Amino acid sequence: MVTKEQRRRQLAREKFERQQQRRTLEQSKARRRNAVVAAVVAVVVAAGATAYATGSLDGKDKPKTDAAASGTPSATTPPPKAPDPCAKPSAGTPGKQQWKTAPAMDIDKSAKYSFTLQTTCGDIAMTMDAAKTPATVNSFKFLADKGFFDHTKCHRLTAEGIYVLQCGDPTGTGHGGPGYTIPDENLKDPAVAKGTYPAGTLAMANQYSAQTGSGRNSGSSQFFLVYKDSPLPADYTPFGTIGADGMKVLQKIAAAGAAAADAQGTTAPNATVVINKAVVKQS
Repeated sequence: MVTKEQRRRQLAREKFERQQQRRTLEQSKARRRNAVVAAVVAVVVAAGATAYATGSLDGKDKPKTDAAASGTPSATTPPPKAPDPCAKPSAGTPGKQQWKTAPAMDIDKSAKYSFTLQTTCGDIAMTMDAAKTPATVNSFKFLADKGFFDHTKCHRLTAEGIYVLQCGDPTGTGHGGPGYTIPDENLKDPAVAKGTYPAGTLAMANQYSAQTGSGRNSGSSQFFLVYKDSPLPADYTPFGTIGADGMKVLQKIAAAGAAAADAQGTTAPNATVVINKAVVKQS
């Protein structure tokens, strides 16, 4: 007999997958539209934007924007916002750099790497395992060194079904990326193999849809931070662990709640979560 909790998790997964499918359809339409425009004006249009599913989420499948939250704008008046617990962003704007291919391997696969987000809400320090996720760690070091994440906002917070904060999109829409994709890695990790991404997990958002079987190896720059155990299939590369102090920052962000869903189903955090600077270093 299916319990209420099992049914709730099933509905969360189904919602996540529906959002993934909508994103994939939108991307397909956008590619066709760009091709027509390119032919008319005789210019090459490079499509670097990628819609992601949050690596967990209704916003992971961020969720139309990713990972976790579901769906449609509310017709009712949203509840009053909690006080913003974060400071004002430092001066600067997100970059617009794009690359046609993923960076060449330039890390020590036997080493540990730290990934620190210096955010308006506090520093979130994480560790990354290059041995298990070399392509992912290599990409994140490359992007961080280029300043790709600097001055970008974390655009999605899901507080229902799955519990994640999604970041890594310089456009702040859930559809941005660096122009290249990286392969899925570490999907058989015992930590996520049973269908739950534990609190403290750092994982990749992507465009995978279990219903269609499409979207593998579509990770790019968007990632999500799990602040509470979240029922998600093992389809999103787990590549790091959030430290204790970083979890406190995440809990503070989560406590401020999320805004009502926009037209694409994305629920933005009420807190002003902006990455002033991202740093990747070999430990």
